[in-house]
Amino acid sequence: MRTIANLIWFLLGGVIMGLAWWFFGLLAFISIVGIPWGRSCFVIANFSFFPFGKEAISRDELTLNEDVGTGNFGMLGNVLWFIFAGFWLAIGHLFSAVACFVTIIGIPFALQHLKLAGISIAPIGKTIVSKEVAAAARYGNAHIKVQKLRSEK
Repeated sequence: MRTIANLIWFLLGGVIMGLAWWFFGLLAFISIVGIPWGRSCFVIANFSFFPFGKEAISRDELTLNEDVGTGNFGMLGNVLWFIFAGFWLAIGHLFSAVACFVTIIGIPFALQHLKLAGISIAPIGKTIVSKEVAAAARYGNAHIKVQKLRSEK
């Protein structure tokens, strides 16, 4: 089912927003300073081309380790990203979501655009994984937190 949904998504508009991500990635690479953002743009462009069955998850939630992108530098990078590119990509995904919401059959596609709008606001510190991996990471983190709470008592 994911394959069919991804194919329909790609043919009916996903390619446009994926190309927008590539465009901002190329602009970031041209600036040299923006190479880390450009690399992220290409990863998220692939996510934008085929979003069904995938999810963006924070790297520290996945690995239980904080890194440069999930700390204060990541927050600063996300602010810069939002100012220069994230706002425009989020607007594009929001307009696409509204266009999809108009039809009943387009609601799952609109929800994917809203998911992508969220990641376009602050992509630094996130990674793209399958829904199953994201659920397993969240389950594992919850299990660890419960164990810590139980050991405190």
